[in-house]
Amino acid sequence: MVFSDLFTDPAYLLYGITMCLFLPFLLFGIIASIKVQTVFGQYNRIESTSGISAQGYVRKFLDSEGLKDIKFAAVRGSLTDNFNPTNNTISLSDTVRNSSAIGAIGVACHEAGHAVQHSRKYFFSSARLALVPVVNIAGSMMWPIFIIGYILGFASPYTEIGRMLLIAGLVVMGLSLLFALVTLPTEFDASRRAYKYLKTCMLPEEAAGVKKVLNAAAMTYVASFMMTALQFLRILALLLMGRDRNK
Repeated sequence: MVFSDLFTDPAYLLYGITMCLFLPFLLFGIIASIKVQTVFGQYNRIESTSGISAQGYVRKFLDSEGLKDIKFAAVRGSLTDNFNPTNNTISLSDTVRNSSAIGAIGVACHEAGHAVQHSRKYFFSSARLALVPVVNIAGSMMWPIFIIGYILGFASPYTEIGRMLLIAGLVVMGLSLLFALVTLPTEFDASRRAYKYLKTCMLPEEAAGVKKVLNAAAMTYVASFMMTALQFLRILALLLMGRDRNK
């Protein structure tokens, strides 16, 4: 590749753009991660006036939606809370489960939002669940592809083995991008459901704090999508560069 190719060949231009955007996107992801920790920490020091624990709020939220069969489990760590649709279980972390802090309540009810999505067969939630086994298999293939490619010439789109590995990488990254894409509306909708419920049973300033926590968490998913899209486009550009050179 010569410098002039960046201005005359769309494939080289696309590759150049992805390289220029890598650092800004990476910084955005780091900032988003720091912000969610900071905002959660801030509002996890402010107790709700109700005194009800995060798990208590979740139970009330689920009851209001007619979901009596959701189980609870404990999970270690901080912000490791999750909903498992295969066994209808909401796992709440040590820093959330028994806390009555605004931050903990917001995080817990977000997971309850996922439970409501699953029960209502929300399209994007169902699509993400269907993609999980495929993406897991694809993810397990990613590192072998990169390692083999590094040894055999993945960096070069001008060899046959290089093109084969690029195509494999593009498929794997494409599946990851699709998963990240359906994750975005799933996460935003779970937060919307949580906030919609909590603003009916919390003080306005408490509900506003919950919204800030949920918005900060949502940005981490946006950052993940952006980085995945960037990697997909970089591999696509490499593949196109090799195709153009071999014409």
